[in-house]
Amino acid sequence: MEKELYDLEVKRLEEEVKRRNAERVLIQLPDGLKPYGLRLAAAVESAGATAIISGDPCYGACDVALPEAKELDTDLIVHYGHTQMLEHADVPIIYFKAHVQIPVEEVVKKAIELLKPWKKIGLATTVQHIDDLDEIRRLLSSAGKIVRVGDACSMLFPGQVLGCNYVNAKTISSDVDVFLFFGGGHFHPLGLALATMKPVIAADPFQQKAFSLESDMRKILRRRWAMIEEAKRAEIFGVIIGLKPGQKRLKTALEIREELRREGKKAYLLALREITST
Repeated sequence: MEKELYDLEVKRLEEEVKRRNAERVLIQLPDGLKPYGLRLAAAVESAGATAIISGDPCYGACDVALPEAKELDTDLIVHYGHTQMLEHADVPIIYFKAHVQIPVEEVVKKAIELLKPWKKIGLATTVQHIDDLDEIRRLLSSAGKIVRVGDACSMLFPGQVLGCNYVNAKTISSDVDVFLFFGGGHFHPLGLALATMKPVIAADPFQQKAFSLESDMRKILRRRWAMIEEAKRAEIFGVIIGLKPGQKRLKTALEIREELRREGKKAYLLALREITST
């Protein structure tokens, strides 16, 4: 039998639902895991609770479906693909990493070829690959590299980064020449490059490809500087307050508004649940 791509911890899910005597459970999944929603709902139902699958997008640990859970009168949220960000919540939340069960050796070897110019390597990944970091470190060390992994903090495992939080990587940035990001896509490794201003090589186990983020980073920086120059000429600003549970920064928004007004600009507060560029 072929090994499943994600470890969904179905047995643990069933045990938690039973242990908490949950009656109605909201299942929240990022888009990549939504195809597994029916299977997880069946597991919740087999544990004696009513399962409801959230069909809305889920953008990260900051985007927990608390308003939906309250509206649906659920007594438990099952949140896959992220680690805890909220310290307090009105509805209990269980987090599942959804570890990706995929071989790492071949794609890391491809990345090592691109890492030849550098000796000291910083290692970073997302929660789905945290359990692979020891093996990746071993492969890098065997290739003669000195490997550093950022320490754990209040809501991050050692080496873990979020799209909005690269503190683990930034704490070791001055001690490394380059970062190796292990995981899928461009979003997180590009964020890593911008947060640390260090070269980043990405090893994508899904595509079995290794690549540099240098060109992408330069494009983003040019675009940012152009936007800054344009903003300098603006007279009226909107300060956006995110309404997602982990994005709400009303105090900071008020401080920014006041700073803009001190500079002679007009500034208004805008509250949005879905923030897009259009």
